[in-house]
Amino acid sequence: MKVIETRLPGVLIIEPEVFGDHRGFFLESFQVERYRQAGIDLPFVQDNHSRSQRGVLRGLHFQRSRPQGKLVSVSRGAVYDVAVDIDPKSPSCGQFVGVELNDENHRQLWVPPGYAHGFCVLSEVADYHYKCSELYFPEDEGGLIWNDPDVNIPWPISEPQLSAKDMRHSGLRDLIR
Repeated sequence: MKVIETRLPGVLIIEPEVFGDHRGFFLESFQVERYRQAGIDLPFVQDNHSRSQRGVLRGLHFQRSRPQGKLVSVSRGAVYDVAVDIDPKSPSCGQFVGVELNDENHRQLWVPPGYAHGFCVLSEVADYHYKCSELYFPEDEGGLIWNDPDVNIPWPISEPQLSAKDMRHSGLRDLIR
């Protein structure tokens, strides 16, 4: 597998080795020793699968006191996936990494604990998977508004479908006070 470092500390793009022929393909979506060598050595305690339609934007989410590391991938369709540094002590606070994950490039994104994370769906439908290093606690969840001008993410959709909760998230300035 190929590991690509990004401009955010610890955020990695993973390109698994894909073995394909006329019958289809095979890839290892996770193998503990290989991922440990890449610096992903937290235990995974929860796997999630979501399906969304074109134009849906989910995020940007994080957990306040029990931050989750997430290894994310797409098995059907395409998404634009984003991690944002929200640590006020970090020199890259307010910066983001955005990458397309889809069922053809088979890329994964490792989002370490402590980052805000979200995605928008580019295809008609997308099946999205993520392995989490911490359990989900709804009462611990926080959010960063998707269109914060201080972060300035160039989302590839103009009018996203958002949940009521995601419409009410704070901007970065309010989060880092």
